[in-house]
Amino acid sequence: MKLLGKALFAFTIAFTGIVAGTPALADPGRFMDMKAAVKAPIGHKQFCRDNRSACPQEQYEPVVVKLDEARWNQLIAINAEVNRRIRPMTDDDLFGTVEHWSYPVNGYGDCEEYVLEKQRVLIEAGWPKSALLITVAKDVSNSGHAVLTVRTDHGDMILDNQIEAVLPWYSTPYRYIKRQSASSPVKWTGISDTRVTTVSSVSR
Repeated sequence: MKLLGKALFAFTIAFTGIVAGTPALADPGRFMDMKAAVKAPIGHKQFCRDNRSACPQEQYEPVVVKLDEARWNQLIAINAEVNRRIRPMTDDDLFGTVEHWSYPVNGYGDCEEYVLEKQRVLIEAGWPKSALLITVAKDVSNSGHAVLTVRTDHGDMILDNQIEAVLPWYSTPYRYIKRQSASSPVKWTGISDTRVTTVSSVSR
């Protein structure tokens, strides 16, 4: 894991062309293009009703995490650990409904459960809440999918349950739709994603 982490960390630095001390907004291509405020997903509204402590109404000062090697290795380790620990199961099978957001129940869940658990574990490990943003996308089958965006000085990184590697957002095969605001956990912002990806068409 340590060797893999070093290799991926070195690759990320080389691939993005970032050096220490470079301003976070030097190249907007490394960061998602955020647009106007949008409605929160219905599932997230339900999650906040059920878990009020996870959705405070307070405003945050947006933070971009300095991604050194130790942080990078921790990100990889937590992503892999949660992916191993949770077994995939649909909301219909688990909750008897098409859409339900929750922390993992008895070790089971779908993409939202993976994301919420990764966010929770990273916050407990000392990562700032404003840098850990639930993000909604369309996957390669044009189905709704949730991932966790981690805002770093190397760009927006994606933690996913379908792809084991932690990747820059633009290296994933998804079309990004919206994500939590960096200044408030209960507000959401639209994403302008005009890249050519494996997602052929997206219903917005």
